[in-house]
Amino acid sequence: MENEISFKIIGAAIEVHRSLGGPGLLESIYESALIHELTLRGIKVQSQVVVPVIYKGLKMKHHLILDLLVENKVIVEIKATEKENVIHKSQLLTYLRLTDSRLGLLINFGTPRVKEGICRVIN
Repeated sequence: MENEISFKIIGAAIEVHRSLGGPGLLESIYESALIHELTLRGIKVQSQVVVPVIYKGLKMKHHLILDLLVENKVIVEIKATEKENVIHKSQLLTYLRLTDSRLGLLINFGTPRVKEGICRVIN
């Protein structure tokens, strides 16, 4: 199920990148466009999803915020950076573990070809 969803997300991301003309825009613009593209394709997407963090039974004061949660299955972390940073993959893996999710996509719209900026992260 997650693989099928991720395939659809990647297709939508490629369309967004192509339509907006490639890199150079703010992350929030790519996020809004991707939400719209996924919605147009009939795919359920939630943005800026607040997830409480529980540590040994204590609900922490601060929470994490997922960029996108697609079909309640796949977490999408969006970036618009020129260079890849290893911490982004680690961040997404932490999100997957804390939400007990299996698959996440890190999509960096800052690359000349967005396909090269997509990384699957598996929990």
